[in-house]
Amino acid sequence: MSAYVIVKVKVTDWDRYKEYMKLTPATIEKFGGKFIVRGGQTVTFEGPEMTERIVILEFSSLEKAKEWYHSKEYGEAKKKREGAATASFIAIEGI
Repeated sequence: MSAYVIVKVKVTDWDRYKEYMKLTPATIEKFGGKFIVRGGQTVTFEGPEMTERIVILEFSSLEKAKEWYHSKEYGEAKKKREGAATASFIAIEGI
């Protein structure tokens, strides 16, 4: 069953965050993942206005998503995000 990683990001330093953005695609691809959404314009239809950056990733399984997130490769990319943004990551199985 496919798994999706949903990320909310509050960027505080775009210059540093762009360095993180350069590294993440290769780590995601290595674990068979792909971007479904990577930022872009958002519109809030209901509830509190969403102002954070939203990223959605798709992996072939929840196990692959976990492997990616806890990998050495992504760990190196995460270091670039430190001090540049705060984020919330969740993974969910879906069709």
